[in-house]
Amino acid sequence: MNTPFRTEAIILRRTNYSEADRIVSLLTPDRGKISAIAKGVRKPKSKLAGGLELLATCDITIMEGRGDMGLVTSARINEFYGDILHDYDRMQLAYAMIKTVNKAAETVSEPEFYYLLRGGMQFLNTSIIDWRITELWFRLNMQMLLGHGTNLATDREGEKLAANTTYHFDFGENAFYADGRGRFTAEHIKLLRLAAAKTPAVLKQVGGIGDIIEDCLWLLRTLES
Repeated sequence: MNTPFRTEAIILRRTNYSEADRIVSLLTPDRGKISAIAKGVRKPKSKLAGGLELLATCDITIMEGRGDMGLVTSARINEFYGDILHDYDRMQLAYAMIKTVNKAAETVSEPEFYYLLRGGMQFLNTSIIDWRITELWFRLNMQMLLGHGTNLATDREGEKLAANTTYHFDFGENAFYADGRGRFTAEHIKLLRLAAAKTPAVLKQVGGIGDIIEDCLWLLRTLES
């Protein structure tokens, strides 16, 4: 007997199938990444179409089948982050976050993926928060969820990172090392620590980060490349 279940979800990907159907990849807080088919969703009068949007959180009911693919029986939008679409940088980052989580969820079932992605979209949808702060927060937390967070406590020699020292970064060791001509200062490390512990809503209140956030983003982007 087929069993329906209801869940919150974020659409990770939509793939057209047959004449009017669509296969959707969903990220859920309770079941991880799942796939389901939405029958007739591409028809003009489909009741499902408006509830399966990208850049949104959705309330979805799925009828479980005998195989891996469920059937979407109802869907509605809980929250649509449409303001992201008004800014190119925010839109590009949102799709990059979705792509990153989609790939990670293939091999790791982690409920926090859902909440991290939902939070990322919420912050990107808030124009008073610099999108770069959201990227910094997202990348740091994503690394921690995947088990390879940046060491912000000690250098590669195991010594505590000092306030009066400049550092370079050893990508092989995933740690800073002291260098008199180093690119990173105590202010960089302070920002990284704050971004790992606080939300973008809090970080936006911190002054003087405009000159150092690009260095921090370069570091995190390089770590993921």
